[in-house]
Amino acid sequence: MAISAIDETHDPKRQSWVGSANGHADFPLQNLPFGVFSPPGNYVPDAKARGGMAIGDKIFDIKAALAAGLFSDEAAIAARAASGGSLNPLMALGAGPRVALRRQVFDLLATDGKNAAKARDLATAILHDADVCAMHVPAKVMSFTDFFAGIHHATNGGRRRNPNDPLGPNYKYVPVAYHSRASSLQVSGQPIRRPSGQRKLPEENAPSYGPCRKLDYELEVAIWLGPGNRQGEPIPISEAADHIVGLGFVNDWSARDIQQWESAPLGPFLGKSFGSTVSPWIVTMEALAPFRVAQPARPGGDPRPLPYLWDEADQKAGAFAIELEAFILTEKMRASGQAPHRMSHSNTLDLYWTIAQMVAHQTCNGCNIEPGDLFGTGTISGPTPEGWGSLSELSRDGQQSNPLSSGETRTFLEDGDEAVFRAHARRDGYVSIGFGECRGRVVAG
Repeated sequence: MAISAIDETHDPKRQSWVGSANGHADFPLQNLPFGVFSPPGNYVPDAKARGGMAIGDKIFDIKAALAAGLFSDEAAIAARAASGGSLNPLMALGAGPRVALRRQVFDLLATDGKNAAKARDLATAILHDADVCAMHVPAKVMSFTDFFAGIHHATNGGRRRNPNDPLGPNYKYVPVAYHSRASSLQVSGQPIRRPSGQRKLPEENAPSYGPCRKLDYELEVAIWLGPGNRQGEPIPISEAADHIVGLGFVNDWSARDIQQWESAPLGPFLGKSFGSTVSPWIVTMEALAPFRVAQPARPGGDPRPLPYLWDEADQKAGAFAIELEAFILTEKMRASGQAPHRMSHSNTLDLYWTIAQMVAHQTCNGCNIEPGDLFGTGTISGPTPEGWGSLSELSRDGQQSNPLSSGETRTFLEDGDEAVFRAHARRDGYVSIGFGECRGRVVAG
């Protein structure tokens, strides 16, 4: 299994001549995530969407840098692939060109880079203020698979159905998932409209049609896929890393009352398909190399994964130590200038399955994946309420109100509420990196 190497781009001593990058909570020089943005048309004649990389409070314009002749060899190939309105062509190239582009951009933006002087002379052309740019979904997503790999979330939901046996008999053998709706993916910052559908509370005799009464967020990590496989040819787990570009966020909004009524016998449908929000930046496997850790050992008595899901290298370094936070910002908080209220704090180490195991399982029957396909991990919850990544868990399906710092309470989301996700990877001896925010505000249906 190819594991991304630690190289000069992870050196904590290296600083950027882009001042805001030094000490930036999310986007220091050592991160350089990819995204798709549109610069403001008032000072860029061609303001069409194009690929960029976040650096501090700026966006590095790959298309403009390519036009200025700042790239060579494999990096130039990757830059051309990233210059359009989606990153699918870049994702299709695999790690080699992507790594070359990352290293050359690092050199251009580092204070002591060999080619930093050329880049500084072109700063007004190749750097844009992030807060005046429009962000887009990073890739054209044809397929979106939503996994159920957060075992604490799965257990909490299962307890409502069967307190004595909350997990299905297949859970510890199979990375459970369902095929979600790619057409309703939207980028962070876009509103989410409260859906309507059939809903039925346990105490009601028959269903009714109307707006969702139990609207929820789900704190999930997004997995962006690169080179695909031919239909009928599974991807061995030892090669799964070659097919993963990077990570982000996905808020897989859930209409719990609609979902609960419709799910038997085939699972989620309209309770999920009305919208999912993705963060705009893809933090690459290369940037995350220092934050790889061993997959936590399974509890005693749990079955060992079947051979097609087992790889020693994946078990030793296939997990990531990434801290996750979910917040709510209400209309009242917004009006009074209050900060969002933190609802939970969990970690990607709370996942029962690795992302390589997800890739291997998705393709084991010969299913083909394509560049730009998206996986969601499923809601990542910790073992205690402080880490529960959805309101259905925190409110025990609406039975318990959660106090907010504003004096308000919530069981589920109300119109005007905004869900905000943040994440950071930290390790002694390395510069911490973040994912940026994933935000979505609920509006009336």
